[in-house]
Amino acid sequence: MSVSAAHLGGGEQQQAAAVEPPQKRGVTGYILLLPGALWLTIFFLVPTITLVSTSLYDPAGSVETGYSMTWHWQNYVDGIRDYGVQFGRSLVYALLATVACILLGYPLAYAIAFKSGRWKNLMLVLVIAPFFTSFLVRTLSWQLLLGDNGFLVETLKTLQLLGPDGHLLATPFAVVTGLTYNFLPFMVLPLYASLEKIDPRLVEAGHDLYASPFTAFRKITLPLSMPGLVAGTLLTFIPAAGDYINAELLGTPTTRMIGNEIQDLFGAGAYPVAAALSVTLMAVIVAMVFLYVRRAGTEELV
Repeated sequence: MSVSAAHLGGGEQQQAAAVEPPQKRGVTGYILLLPGALWLTIFFLVPTITLVSTSLYDPAGSVETGYSMTWHWQNYVDGIRDYGVQFGRSLVYALLATVACILLGYPLAYAIAFKSGRWKNLMLVLVIAPFFTSFLVRTLSWQLLLGDNGFLVETLKTLQLLGPDGHLLATPFAVVTGLTYNFLPFMVLPLYASLEKIDPRLVEAGHDLYASPFTAFRKITLPLSMPGLVAGTLLTFIPAAGDYINAELLGTPTTRMIGNEIQDLFGAGAYPVAAALSVTLMAVIVAMVFLYVRRAGTEELV
């Protein structure tokens, strides 16, 4: 009887505990989120709303007379019609630079993660070392490297890989090269973070099952590094698509990107069309990013 009573008492206690109301969550979490939410509201949400509203202003206004809100959706049509070529060129250049960063960055990140040994920290410092120099200075240095009298052009001419009148500066190649160089660390670091987490014993197990090095890479290393690859692609493609420094310093009027046109339009006071182009660029990039992440199979990054 005492045992049964004990069991009964224990069951009643468990049942009573199960029906107890859940404890109320404190406000500590919301307080911790407040600074970040405030920052995003002031420096992201408000500017975005302002940009969208500016894109709907009457383009007949001016800086001196001011602009009036007329819900002028034609600004978007005019922007795409007049600057569609530069818009498409920006996406192509950004895509080429992203692919180049993958081809260069993946082997580098792989070597740092698995082959660098005690030199790992030094190699990581070398990857981020360019950030200690101004973005503008780094881009200007490529003018010297790709100049007609530079070592690279002279070497290519000596090897007859470039014609006597050939040049690299002021070409699409120069613009894509500058984009690749400036945004390569944004590809390497996420890739390294993903590769470094991979357990080497998984690859060894693949080899024990008679998988070739390529098969082990394709079946094990590459899938496990996909989050880093996706993150690196986004961190490279998004800023490259809106960049204008590389096209301004390394290109010509025939290689201008949409960022150059937006910058010139804002400088000339054509705020409505410039804002419309900016909003269009953001919308296109967001749509492309969403589709890319879905296709890559890493929905948790959305």
